[in-house]
Amino acid sequence: MPRIQILSDTLVNQIAAGEVVERPANALKELVENSLDAGAINLNIELLAGGTKLIKVIDDGGGIERDDLHLALHRHATSKIRSFDDLSRVATLGFRGEGLASIASVSRLVLTSRFDGAQHAWRVEADHGGVGEPEPAALAVGTTIEVHELYYQTPARRKFLKSDATEFAHCEDAVKRLALANPDKQFTLTHNGRAQLRLTRGDLARRCSELLGDEFAQSGVYLDERVGSLRLWGIAGSPTLSKSSRDAQYFFVNGRFVRDKVIQHALREAYRDVLHHDRHAAFCLFLELDPEGVDVNVHPTKIEVRFRESQGIYRFVFSALSKGLSGTRAGQAPANVDPETGEILAPATTPATPSQGWKPQDYAQQAYRQQAMPLPMAAEPLAVYDRLFGDLKREPVAVVDDAPQWSGFAPPQPQRQPLPADDEHGIPPLGFAVAQIHGVYILAQATEGLIVVDMHAAHERVVYEKLKHALDLERMPTQPLLIPHLFPAERLDVATVEDHQDALLALGFDLSVASPTQLAIRSVPMLLKDADAVELARAVLKDIREVGASQALAGRRNELLATMACHGAVRANRALTIPEMNALLREMEATERSGQCNHGRPTWFRLTMKELDGLFMRGQ
Repeated sequence: MPRIQILSDTLVNQIAAGEVVERPANALKELVENSLDAGAINLNIELLAGGTKLIKVIDDGGGIERDDLHLALHRHATSKIRSFDDLSRVATLGFRGEGLASIASVSRLVLTSRFDGAQHAWRVEADHGGVGEPEPAALAVGTTIEVHELYYQTPARRKFLKSDATEFAHCEDAVKRLALANPDKQFTLTHNGRAQLRLTRGDLARRCSELLGDEFAQSGVYLDERVGSLRLWGIAGSPTLSKSSRDAQYFFVNGRFVRDKVIQHALREAYRDVLHHDRHAAFCLFLELDPEGVDVNVHPTKIEVRFRESQGIYRFVFSALSKGLSGTRAGQAPANVDPETGEILAPATTPATPSQGWKPQDYAQQAYRQQAMPLPMAAEPLAVYDRLFGDLKREPVAVVDDAPQWSGFAPPQPQRQPLPADDEHGIPPLGFAVAQIHGVYILAQATEGLIVVDMHAAHERVVYEKLKHALDLERMPTQPLLIPHLFPAERLDVATVEDHQDALLALGFDLSVASPTQLAIRSVPMLLKDADAVELARAVLKDIREVGASQALAGRRNELLATMACHGAVRANRALTIPEMNALLREMEATERSGQCNHGRPTWFRLTMKELDGLFMRGQ
């Protein structure tokens, strides 16, 4: 066996570079983070051949003193920490002292910097590990770093690089992450001499609009939740703008972009109620906490973190995001239709926050007229829903939260909100129904134009939220059947009824075994009394049989209730009266998450008068 010996510094740095500098995007990230830590406001980034030929970062930060230039290129040399206590409270993006040394060991690096107050700049060059002497140079206060021919002398690593276009895409994504985390900084990115990004200083909404699109910034849910030292803020994308991939998901912990399984699971669970299972939400969210509560020294790339109280973080993130998403109701975040393409677009104005709600507008000023029926009739539909759902009390559920800061985050309980006032002085957000189309859609006239509602999707969400509310209260109203419904059943269904009688009763079902091959339905949930009882019972038994009763009422509870709501919602081709349609509109306005059905599809959209005029070229 060969003798043990100490590796050379150059080889050690090249080994470290395999972790820190996996591709040009990693090198670019390290350089830009150093610039941000130095207080830079304006950052200019130039790339050639996807960063394989050249990575150049120019900043206007505080600069590096001449005597520190050599140290900056040595491994484990840093100005950001001094002791283990500093390491446990890292407040900067970089701290390991490995980035520049690793990059310099696998490239030709030129570092030029002028310290604030110095007469001129100094320049030092490193060629694959060898560092030259500093030389005078001309430069404004700040630092310029050039990385030439990355991995040129390490072909084993270079052969793993992809095409220039692919490497540039990774570099661009790295810049986007850093730009989203620092909206008050100006970023310019050029590739092969062509400008790719020009981001001026502004706030988060403007930066998200530039990088994620106007629709995201305009229709997103703005969050700012605090509990103790924890804060979650940013923009959670509207479920109607979901994507087929996760490429628009940005989560930052203390200003650092991270990927963490605990966080990802909390976000996914919070969106589960309003998002289709094969769709992914878009978001740009920031978690702030005491640096001692998170360990960022898990991996050299610093993308992975470890939380001291991971369960507390999970509950806080889930609760805060769920609260924000539950505050969106129909009438607050409308989806519009492009008159030319017919695509559903985000609203042209920022949606009202839950605290703002709906305020009645002056009837005379709006010059609104309900043509389909007199306004006094608009109050009559409430009796229809009172008859259907009168067994459910509408008082909000009081939630007592006296648990410690790290462990007291319970999912928000559904609360029934009072319906908006509906009298001669005010117009509700969704207006008043005027017609039904093909037994599928409701047309309503609102203050700003025309509202189109998918009645099945909307009613499905309303019923679903009522079922959740009733189950949370542990008093699901039931409707006894005058004559029990008998239906043939498989032996597995019979066994399921015998084994899970309590779970079925909790859901509002009274099922009994009539014979070895026959079941009897004696009562159903009051909310679903108009549904096909046999079809509904079969669906519930199937779900319970597949996942078990305890799991169905715990982790899979909402999926089970969604199945019940789908069967209990009004079906297509069912003719509704004007009062019934208006009742559904009022329920939508008072129901959480009513902008999307249980599968994440939009329940309604608005065509404004301006858009309608455009379709007919009025005023042109």
